[in-house]
Formats: sequence, C-alpha cells, structure tokens
Amino acid sequence: MAEENIYKKCRTDCGYTRSEASEKLGFITESRLEKIENEKYHITPEEVVAMQNVYRKPNLCNWYCTHECAIGKETNMPEIKEKTISEIVLEMLATLNKLNSQKNRLIEITSDGKFDDDDELRDFIGIQKQLEKISGTIDSLKLWVDSTVASGEVDIEKFNEYMK
Repeated sequence: MAEENIYKKCRTDCGYTRSEASEKLGFITESRLEKIENEKYHITPEEVVAMQNVYRKPNLCNWYCTHECAIGKETNMPEIKEKTISEIVLEMLATLNKLNSQKNRLIEITSDGKFDDDDELRDFIGIQKQLEKISGTIDSLKLWVDSTVASGEVDIEKFNEYMK
C-alpha cells in the first residue's frame, strides 16, 4: 500500500473533512485540496504555510522544504524529526560533552588561521560535524516547543509574553 500523502494525513489527524479544511484554509478550494492530497497538483508554499497553521502541524513547512522544494533539496536542508524532550536533551548534552573535550583542539587548529596539515583539516571537519549536530538538536527543540504550543499544552498568551 502506498504511503498516505502528508497533507491528507495532517488533515485527517485533525479530524477535518476536505470541506471543513477548505473552509478553514479560506483560499484553497475543496477541489484543489483533493488534487493536492492525491498528488495531481503541486502545492504552493503559501498553501503549506496555511495548512501548517490550520492543522497545527509545525513540522509541515520543514517537510515541504526537505521533500518538495527545489531550494531545500538543492541545499540538502535537513528534515527535522519529531523527538521527545528527553531524547533532545540527552542528544544535546552528549554532543556538548564531546565538543567540550575538543575545544582545545579547535583552538590549536584555528589559532594561525589556516590548516597546517591533513590532521588539522580532518579534526576540524569532525568538530564541524558535531556543531551541525548541535544545530539539529536546537531545531528539534524548537519543533518540540512549537508542537507543544500548537497542541494547547502551553498557554499561548503566556508563552508569547515570556518570549518578548
């Protein structure tokens, strides 16, 4: 059996019929929505943003950018996977610990502003990969927060107030 279209899955997860979703989305007709969900039409970025907001699925734009958008595919934009807060924190702490042990090596490598040999280049690339891993865990944390807010588990007004 073919995998269900993500846009249809997000809509059905919310319990909306196509008619209800079309009404909430405002500018996407029921007919167009059906064609998007059956992959007969390409979805536009504006439609993805609207669906992300109406369906309360913060990961939808990232999914679009990594799977359908030419720019996201060309630049190898990473897909942010939903994880539990425990998984995110443990992954981040493990990576930070590894980077902490490598900070003196990074200082040695970069102190003269050039790579003196292959070992420096190899070590630097290893450190860069660890930094990219941190960036990914930060993105996962942001997605977790957005999902928690979207689900109503957090008071959105207080959240926005504290974010200021």
